[in-house]
Amino acid sequence: MKRETSNPELTREIEGQVEVDPKGPHDPKEINPKLASDIHYWSQKFGVTGQILHEAIRVHGTHVDKVKAALESHSVSLT
Repeated sequence: MKRETSNPELTREIEGQVEVDPKGPHDPKEINPKLASDIHYWSQKFGVTGQILHEAIRVHGTHVDKVKAALESHSVSLT
């Protein structure tokens, strides 16, 4: 028996995670840590690993300018 579910909230959440352009960020001012394409783009842009980028996001939030400032001032640590 096939079971159909219709959850508009879940659909919007999934659609929001769809990669828009693999060559650029989903949003030029915010980093979405749930999008592999954003992590890939911004880690390359900032010259850090995805792990360091995730740590910077965890500590400083998802705003690109804050993450960039933290990475430039070396205020991100994995220890």
